[in-house]
Amino acid sequence: MGKGDVKSRKGKITKGTYGNRRPRAANKKTGEAAAPTPPKKAEAAK
Repeated sequence: MGKGDVKSRKGKITKGTYGNRRPRAANKKTGEAAAPTPPKKAEAAK
């Protein structure tokens, strides 16, 4: 279980692949959408 083992996290990092041991976005928040930004006042005045 090292760099050559594709089923381990270290092996996935070496090969550059993703899976259950190495998810794509480990710190991604789920379920919340970003708040929409209001239009800029300078552009709205034109």
